[in-house]
Order: sequence, then structure tokens, then C-alpha cells
Amino acid sequence: MARAAKGTRKRTAKKAARKTAKSSMAPAKRAARKATKTAAKSTSRKLPARKIPGISRVDQDSTRTHGWVVRLNYEQTASGWRPKHTAYFGDATHGGPNKSLAAAEEYLKKLQRSSKKK
Repeated sequence: MARAAKGTRKRTAKKAARKTAKSSMAPAKRAARKATKTAAKSTSRKLPARKIPGISRVDQDSTRTHGWVVRLNYEQTASGWRPKHTAYFGDATHGGPNKSLAAAEEYLKKLQRSSKKK
């Protein structure tokens, strides 16, 4: 039991030391740190703000998957509702998020035109 109390005191002392170091940090240094964080956020890629029915954005860092997915004409199957047409337009393949979105929009328009002809 004495061991647990001793370990707890050590952790509490470390926390207190971190708090005092943080609070005694110079305001200029704190501002510099904050500026670095906001600069890192602002350099991330800008994605189009418009929403298009049938097109969804995929950003999954764990699998390095970034792109747009087109789904159109849902139909009921034995296992549930599934899209009849599905296509993925990757950023790397098409040269960036804006170009891959343009390709996805073009594909969607082509599908919509072909479905109207029937």
C-alpha cells in the first residue's frame, strides 16, 4: 500500500511541475506556439464547399484514402438497398481534390444523361 501512495505523490509532483512550467511560460513564447499551430492548420488543403447530391467526400488517413465517391440509382437487393452505380475518384489519380471532384461531376452527369434516355 505504501508503494501506491509513493507513486501517486510522484505523479502529483510531476503534474504540479508541468503546470508551473506552463504558467510561467513567457507570453511571447506562448503566442509563438499558438501561431505555429494555426499555421499548420491553415496549410491543410482547401476543399470545395458546394454539396452535390450523389457525390460524397472520403478522407481516411489510416488507409491514405482521399477522394470522391459517386453513388447513383439505388435498388433493393436481397441484402438491402445498394447503389446501382458506384465509382471512386482519387485525388492522387486525378491531380488533387478539385480535379477529382470535376471528374466525379462529369461521371455523374454522364450517368444521369444515360438514365434519362431509357
